[in-house]
Amino acid sequence: MERKVLATINGREISNIDLDNAVKSMHPQQQMRFQSEEGKKRLLEDLVNQELFYLEAKDNKVDETEEFKALMEQVTINMLKQHALNQLFMAAMPTEEEAKAYYDEHQDEFKVDEMAKARHILIKADDEAAFEAAEKRAKEIAEEIKAGEKTFEQAAMDYSDCPSNMQGGDLGLFGKGQMVPEFEEAVFSMNEGELSEPVKTSFGYHLIKVEERHEAGVSKFEEVKDEILGKLAQLKQLKAYEDKVAELREKYANAYTLND
Repeated sequence: MERKVLATINGREISNIDLDNAVKSMHPQQQMRFQSEEGKKRLLEDLVNQELFYLEAKDNKVDETEEFKALMEQVTINMLKQHALNQLFMAAMPTEEEAKAYYDEHQDEFKVDEMAKARHILIKADDEAAFEAAEKRAKEIAEEIKAGEKTFEQAAMDYSDCPSNMQGGDLGLFGKGQMVPEFEEAVFSMNEGELSEPVKTSFGYHLIKVEERHEAGVSKFEEVKDEILGKLAQLKQLKAYEDKVAELREKYANAYTLND
């Protein structure tokens, strides 16, 4: 971004970059108020006003008062504490090699069950006659799909009695034990891209299209790397903190007291 001076107050410049940084420091909901030209103008006026407060504070030698000096001392103390902790924690960040070693030694933690991603069309039924009608209707819809008259997604939106119809029948990714037995048995016996025959469950008849199949196994390292790095960071930083505290308590044993 090319820097453009928007205002000058007693030699101090406010640029478009200052304005942009001020917006970025805000909560996302606040940022929306300053995206328009009018909002940016109000923000610039506010930054100018802050500079005027600064000028008056300098003129009144506020920075030379004992109250201000005490405040700045406390700010410095707090920043030094936080900076020291940040340095300690940054030095304790795990490497990718450490994460890979953890992955290799803890394979059981990364086992995944067999999963499938599927869509379905449900024709509801609640008595014998309704089940017969639902099966017939499911077969008719299947013929439309096979003939290319409708895609599965379109048919789900037009015909399915399940709330998933708005998403083209999409049920997302799921594992065994999450669906009713008849539905699950059909899904995990099908191949990717396959369209089922009508499947009867207690809800009615379903047409199922399996989009993905994921066999049981162990997640790949790249899939869980960030998770491992986060876990190791917590463990390493906690140990680094505890070790440092023990070191400091010994080093400065005569510098502090704990009162009951």
